Amino acid sequence: MRVAILDYGAGNLHSLAKAVAGHDCTVTIEAVVAKALDYDALILPGVGAFGLAAQTIAPDLEKIHDALAAGLPCLGICLGMQLLFDTSGEGEGSGVGIIAGHVRRLRAARVPQIGWNDVEEQRDDLYDASGLSSAYFANSFVCEPNDMSVVTAWATHDGDRFVASVKAGSVVGVQFHPEKSSLAGVAFIKAFLDSVRQ
Repeated sequence: MRVAILDYGAGNLHSLAKAVAGHDCTVTIEAVVAKALDYDALILPGVGAFGLAAQTIAPDLEKIHDALAAGLPCLGICLGMQLLFDTSGEGEGSGVGIIAGHVRRLRAARVPQIGWNDVEEQRDDLYDASGLSSAYFANSFVCEPNDMSVVTAWATHDGDRFVASVKAGSVVGVQFHPEKSSLAGVAFIKAFLDSVRQ
């Protein structure tokens, strides 16, 4: 299986590639969107600003949307999850819009949220397969889908309850960083890749 990590200027690509590699797949960091969409699965990485990332992918926004809508498996991580939505209060530009909704700033005194947090109210096989119950977060913004049926887990920071993960068809978004979430996080990535193979 061939997995592409889309390089749109967001950080920690190599640590993510290391977490993906070795699960009976080959992983490539790919900066050309058209090439990335030709793989068996796509990962949208985290760390970075929405506006800059949206500007980078803007010329290929429709191609990405159409590929995901047609069933290309995708894992969006942190900023990558936020890019699955329509718009963000963090910056100008449009997201892919495969999940209708907006990205808002955390309503908390301490922002950004950096560190481990519980992942609650899980309802997805990926959690069952990985055993992930807490994860590493590094975020100032969170997603608000229009349709809450896509929500697969929640988390709370300083009293602000927010969406920790979503799933729409073969598209999964997580606000946390599985590649930084120890063995259970790597197992979560493996569970996603295993679901692609099925």
